[in-house]
Amino acid sequence: MDLKLDHHSEDRLTIVEVEGEIDVYTAPRLRELLIDLVNKGNFHLLVNMEKVDFLDSTGLGVLVGGLKRVRAHDGSLELVCTQERILKIFRITGLTKVFGIYSSVDEAKEAHGRDK
Repeated sequence: MDLKLDHHSEDRLTIVEVEGEIDVYTAPRLRELLIDLVNKGNFHLLVNMEKVDFLDSTGLGVLVGGLKRVRAHDGSLELVCTQERILKIFRITGLTKVFGIYSSVDEAKEAHGRDK
């Protein structure tokens, strides 16, 4: 399975659409996109992982790296994740305490609107 990436902005939030597998082979593409977005001044990112089928430790590392990058600019990196097997990875690693994880893009946007 390949990795499809897309992004668009709504208000001050940049939504990154991810589809496929985030693993040792595909994670560098996601890393490059996140770095590029931050370098262009997008400091509030929402990574929509609803269509992600697989996530390994390399993918987790990319997300954590992205979070550190936006936090250096007082930004945020939050996730939309609905698949139980991927949520389990975040629970096991304790990353549910680090990332805001939402069940839909609308829920995340609403929460982000309250945090402004």
